[in-house]
Amino acid sequence: MLRRFLSAPIDWVLLTVPTILTITGIITIFTITFAQEKSGLAGGQIIFALIGMTALIAAMFSDYRHLSSLANLFYFFGVAMLVLLIPPLAVKIPFTLKIFGAYRWLDLGFFQLQPGEIFKLIAAIFGAKILSLHIGQINWKKTLAFSILSAVPILLILLQPDLGTASVVLVIFAATFFAARPSGRIISAVLMIFIISLPLIWVNLKPYQRNRVETLLNPTSDPQGQGYNVRQSLIAIGSGGLTGRGFGQGSQTVLNFLPVAHTDFVFSGFAEATGFVGSLVIIFLYLLLIYRAINISSISTDKFGQLLAISIAAKFLFQVTIHIGMNLGLLPVTGIPLPFMSGGGTSLIIDLICIGILESIHIRHAKVGFR
Repeated sequence: MLRRFLSAPIDWVLLTVPTILTITGIITIFTITFAQEKSGLAGGQIIFALIGMTALIAAMFSDYRHLSSLANLFYFFGVAMLVLLIPPLAVKIPFTLKIFGAYRWLDLGFFQLQPGEIFKLIAAIFGAKILSLHIGQINWKKTLAFSILSAVPILLILLQPDLGTASVVLVIFAATFFAARPSGRIISAVLMIFIISLPLIWVNLKPYQRNRVETLLNPTSDPQGQGYNVRQSLIAIGSGGLTGRGFGQGSQTVLNFLPVAHTDFVFSGFAEATGFVGSLVIIFLYLLLIYRAINISSISTDKFGQLLAISIAAKFLFQVTIHIGMNLGLLPVTGIPLPFMSGGGTSLIIDLICIGILESIHIRHAKVGFR
């Protein structure tokens, strides 16, 4: 295995950057939570990282093309898990978990599984498989069929409710669709339908979800709720100054002024510790990671690999943009995790598997004949 590892044309940048981000995330989570009762979260994150790294290596040396034949099975399995979390059904199932008013987890005893996070990867695989057969040949009928297949899991995730995860899945499906080169008329029609449906989407949002948008437009409208979270986030980032206050030295995180700092506001916790310089370094690493993913899409000689890589790149780009944007008060708070750094076992493992898949694509196209 070691000889195979060393002889493979691995994209070392793509492998190194997530490793650095994961380690940085563990350090940040530890320094945020060590003075609280949640100090065990960092230890749990280390375990998840080891599991994720093992899965990354397994995915890297597996032929990603086998995922195409399993895509339909993944899709139906993922939808089945999401059905279990529909509130009227979930309340009757003993192994579902309701946290912060939403059914998003399945309690397996030894592990709390989040199907919505898993479906982010399933969406990338399924979308790439379906559309790779029709690149440049997408008509209205195929557009409608793909839209319905995409809408099913998105609606199920919204019912949990989990607007953040639903938006990530939507972006993955959309990025794959546009990468499959539909005609200009179809693109215009899809965008027009989306714009027209925005008022309907707004009306059907939960009150707290609308409140998040209203707080973005007017931070003083909810000073003790969403406004409080964003204000504390901005204070944490601002108090970091140019070079930061040091890990474990920030008052906003250590004294627990910043809510859920190890997940929703991990970027703010990191920024308080490392300042403007550290924040720029992290943003640069994410941009480098996304660039490498896009580059892998461009070197892939099969359509499935092209679409799969671009959909994973879209996932990372969207999550990084939204997470940092909401930490800076520029976007509504949606609870979208920062890849590799936010606390959470399912999300970290899925992110690392995504890197393994990207490496698998790179290995099989960077060196002809490698198997």
